[in-house]
Amino acid sequence: MDTQLKKGAMDLCVLSILEKKDYYGYELVQKISKVLTISEGTLYPILKRLKNEQWLETYLKESKEGPARKYYGITRTGKIHLKKLKEDWKEFIKKVNEIIK
Repeated sequence: MDTQLKKGAMDLCVLSILEKKDYYGYELVQKISKVLTISEGTLYPILKRLKNEQWLETYLKESKEGPARKYYGITRTGKIHLKKLKEDWKEFIKKVNEIIK
């Protein structure tokens, strides 16, 4: 899959996953990687930007396997933004499908 296509959809993917459950970074990479190829080097800047936009919040949680892990969770503002992203995505897909048919 084209990198630019994935890049444009990654906010939608990350926020959609975090809407269901909080994850720590590596766990989120693993979750996304089941469907799309993504590296930690790609994901962490996205997480930082989403946090700066106040669509995500972070907190530390103790881990049985080592140091505390930073978890990411979607904020109320993030849920509102996600709803808009989903609407935009559906409209975009509809229009692209009209063109390629």
